[in-house]
Amino acid sequence: MLKKLRYLLLVVSILSQSCCKTDCDNKTDGDNQPTPYNLIVPSPLPPLAEPLDNPLTIEGVALGRKLFYETLLSADGTQSCSSCHNQFKGFTDPSQFSTGIDGVQGDRNAMVLFNLAWSPSLFWDGRAYSLEEQALEPINNPIEMHDNWLNVADKLNAHSNYPSLFKNAFNTDQIDSSHVVKALAQFERTLISGNSKFDKFARGETMLTDQELRGYDLFNTEGPYDGADCFHCHTAPHFTDFTFHNNGLDDDISALDFGLFNVTQNEFDKGKFKTPTLRNIEVSGPYMHDGRFETLEEVLAHYISGGTSSSTLDPLMFHSGTGLFLSEPDKQALLAFLRTLTDEEFLNNPNFSNPF
Repeated sequence: MLKKLRYLLLVVSILSQSCCKTDCDNKTDGDNQPTPYNLIVPSPLPPLAEPLDNPLTIEGVALGRKLFYETLLSADGTQSCSSCHNQFKGFTDPSQFSTGIDGVQGDRNAMVLFNLAWSPSLFWDGRAYSLEEQALEPINNPIEMHDNWLNVADKLNAHSNYPSLFKNAFNTDQIDSSHVVKALAQFERTLISGNSKFDKFARGETMLTDQELRGYDLFNTEGPYDGADCFHCHTAPHFTDFTFHNNGLDDDISALDFGLFNVTQNEFDKGKFKTPTLRNIEVSGPYMHDGRFETLEEVLAHYISGGTSSSTLDPLMFHSGTGLFLSEPDKQALLAFLRTLTDEEFLNNPNFSNPF
């Protein structure tokens, strides 16, 4: 009986080793899968759906972070994405216009990069519909990084470290633009700002001051006499409606940039620009698509004035031909509330900082 048992165990062992050898021989590099990334979305922000063709992974996010700060992506090796998107400024540029590698300035203020995973369109004129699509542009843009994707891919493939990092993230032996933009998009999807004083207030973790509460009430009240009427376009919890408005910056004749019209060619879209989020607005100036206002006080003065009339001026700006009627204490209260949207933990999060 004991001999039979030993024989049976021997046969099972041989068969097991044979199967294992066959399975191992049939394994490919594609079986080495990257590690899923556990993205935590704080309340009151809504749940976030990841794209099926570019799910977040630990390896992909880490690679995207390096690429975000990598000057190798520019033609002369002097600029990276972070050159125009400073973490401490909400991932925007404190200059009115960013300057590219050739010393040429752009004509729009750099937009913030956080909480973009919820946005259905990107750029001031909405010309991109995903973070992957958005990430394609700066490399080729002659007034930004002024390189081309074939050259960038060659530089990354010849690098001592990047081939293994791309292998770990995407199981590829040949780096191309699709892998680069996917990695950048993964990193940018983790740029979530949702732990400001207002967020903690919304979660019942802290209280706002009387002045901040007054500002919150003004923010969410119709104008022109009783409130500041901000909530229509700057809707909580994102403090943007992700759509496009003409907020009275220019008339039909003096406008130099037509915004959404440049994409749609629809006459009714002239002068419309994407509503920016007000999160971290305290640190993300200058303001508007062309950075014309240096301070929040100037922005507030614009809306109090009623703005400039044009054929596509948003109806919410009309107020029966007037601007907003806010007392000085109300102005200060509104500004105090806007400062509660600053997320210091996000602005100083080491996970988003330069890894080099």
